[in-house]
Amino acid sequence: MSRVCAVTGKKALSGNKRSHSLQATRRKWNVNLQKVNVVVDGKPQRIRISARALKTLKAQQAN
Repeated sequence: MSRVCAVTGKKALSGNKRSHSLQATRRKWNVNLQKVNVVVDGKPQRIRISARALKTLKAQQAN
């Protein structure tokens, strides 16, 4: 299963880790994915969604 948000399509970002001597080695920033039960087309489905998208959906649900 890939590390991609089912709602926003966010993926892991890559870049450099910098040591104290500024030596560069490759690293990854993974997405904060959560498994959530969401109703899609009237049926509950378990999807992997980023924490930011989950916060947005909960805020929309409250209003």
